[in-house]
Amino acid sequence: MKKPKLLVLALGLCLTGLAHASTAPLPKDLPAYGPDKAVPVPQVAQRTLSNGLTVWVVPRDGLPKVDVTLAVLGGTAADDPSTPALSSVMAGLLNEGTASLNAKQIAESLQAMGGNYEANAKPDAIVISASALSAYTAELLHLMADTTLHPSFPAQEVALHKANSLQALKVREGNPSWQAQRAIDRATFDTHPYARNSLTEASIAAVTPEAMRALHAAHFRPERSLLVIIGRMSAKDAFRIAEQQFGAWKAEGKALAEAPQAPREAMPQRLLVTREGSVQTNIRYGRPSLSASDPDFVPLNVANTILGGGFTSRLTQDIREDKGYSYSPFSMLNANRVGGSSFARVDVRNEVTGATLTELNKLYESMASQAPSDEELVGAKRLAAGIYLLRNQIQGSLAQTLANYWVQGLPPTFFSNYVTEINQVNADQVQAMGRKYFSPKDQSIILVGDPKAIEAQLKPFGEFKPFKP
Repeated sequence: MKKPKLLVLALGLCLTGLAHASTAPLPKDLPAYGPDKAVPVPQVAQRTLSNGLTVWVVPRDGLPKVDVTLAVLGGTAADDPSTPALSSVMAGLLNEGTASLNAKQIAESLQAMGGNYEANAKPDAIVISASALSAYTAELLHLMADTTLHPSFPAQEVALHKANSLQALKVREGNPSWQAQRAIDRATFDTHPYARNSLTEASIAAVTPEAMRALHAAHFRPERSLLVIIGRMSAKDAFRIAEQQFGAWKAEGKALAEAPQAPREAMPQRLLVTREGSVQTNIRYGRPSLSASDPDFVPLNVANTILGGGFTSRLTQDIREDKGYSYSPFSMLNANRVGGSSFARVDVRNEVTGATLTELNKLYESMASQAPSDEELVGAKRLAAGIYLLRNQIQGSLAQTLANYWVQGLPPTFFSNYVTEINQVNADQVQAMGRKYFSPKDQSIILVGDPKAIEAQLKPFGEFKPFKP
């Protein structure tokens, strides 16, 4: 059953309103900001079962609802290079049938519990999340254990999923944003597994029930997994049910190898993906960065927010508000278990492609040469902390946040420390991040567009090589 989107959409609109607040000067007689409120700290009860499965439980008052997330180390980065992202297909088939239930019965069981279920393969882990009314906690965990530990991969469901995946791939291949992302991933990570995070026709052709069972057996091991349970129940009851449903899970075969450390630096590339007849250019401008456990992670988040993480950011104010080149330019930081990337995403009309690249160079250079004003720094920290706190008030989001921390090698205490560390970032640290990660000379430039319309503007920025995603 697909997860309802209304609450997520409402939160997204709320956060957009926060990030896109008006930049008109405020009245001088407004009162000062009030004191920061204490960060709500979830009390995480922790236990490791005899089979090695780590279990985190957060008893929580409120809605009569339980959210469960199972994270299994070894996502798309663990897939064979010849069949990239194959584990994403396997994850999507987990709830399509088990030894005792077919897909229809699984969907009906979730519906009866007021529940939902989703599974995805991320770069470093396969993550399964489910929720239901708290009265059905035992039933939900039983269903989750059945689908994750005993999937049957029925031939009919595999064939249907395979056909749908192939059609979805064809649609994505024509999307300029997907093409640009493939190119920036290749420029950033080169041959590292993080560059292989999308399905190919070869991957889809390799999908069979037998292949899915073998892939499942290689990935799913209790000593490489975390179960997070949050909701209206006692820790004692949650641990008891977790033991009942997952305690008999045993590892089989050899564990998957850990992904190697991703590059922290890369030779900047200039890549051009041809899209004949395009009236705009999709620009990606970035480089490798860091893992989430790196000491620079928090100050770099603040620096990125100042650069392009909100409506008052330098990127938006210059490229959108002042120049009018793009409607929604932004920059982002992706931090995973063994590395990450940072890049700007700007989509512009053809005739201002070169001018936009010039502005990107200036804006990135400003992160080292121009210290953030007090208003920039305070605004960025409040935005970063506020969005973080608001997002994690949602119970399901909190479960996934804690699971992501574990996957990234962070302790559960990072949740409560994050906002405190955000608020301690100073202007000197922001400029240090600018020197370390935002120097224009270190950034790759990716363009998706019509060469005939833009090539005359590209000469100042080096030689662009053709790239086929």
